[in-house]
Amino acid sequence: MSSMEFSPGSGTYDFSRDWFSANIPAWDHIFTREKPKRVLEIGSFEGRSACYTIEKLGALFPSGTSLTCVDNWMGGQEHRDAGGFYQAVMSDTERRFDHNMRVALAKVGNRVTLSKVKQNSREALARLLVTDPIEQFDLIFIDGSHEAPDVLADSVLAFPLLRVGGTLIFDDYIWSDQAPEIRDPLRMPKIAIDAFVNIYQRKIEFYHRLPLWQFYLRKVAS
Repeated sequence: MSSMEFSPGSGTYDFSRDWFSANIPAWDHIFTREKPKRVLEIGSFEGRSACYTIEKLGALFPSGTSLTCVDNWMGGQEHRDAGGFYQAVMSDTERRFDHNMRVALAKVGNRVTLSKVKQNSREALARLLVTDPIEQFDLIFIDGSHEAPDVLADSVLAFPLLRVGGTLIFDDYIWSDQAPEIRDPLRMPKIAIDAFVNIYQRKIEFYHRLPLWQFYLRKVAS
């Protein structure tokens, strides 16, 4: 598994899009209540959620903590379908991620260890399961491919890596890039998240009164 440790840098964040800020109140609630120390993010794009996480972890744990970011920085089907837009979105995304990670780490000093894993999520998660202890993460955020088979694979592979009592967050629960009249459920996360919840219902519980754009679960049994 390829991974790199980032050295702190300086400057300001460089984002071209904001698909995360609306979720901050819910994340603030979870970080305040659960205080996750070890976080895994599947799908990082330009690193907006990762920057939030680094700043939160740095404030909560002065003695040290960790964030692992998994992404292939190739984009998903929705980007490829957009033709030239795909190139515009993804060509500079990894550079922005790297820059933003340096800025975030500069804010917290040496209190957060960041690992960047540039790999397809399925391979990265499978290797984590083989090489590292299970139940090693306190919070896992799934925001990689939006196609249902990939979302289901990510959730099933990630679940053993989450400790009992840890938090699992799915992004884009009701997302679709297609008009309602032609919507393909296999190109949406919802059907995969629903399947995961149905199968694992005896091992999870819901966070109540949080918005449904994201889906928030707690692991209660292995």
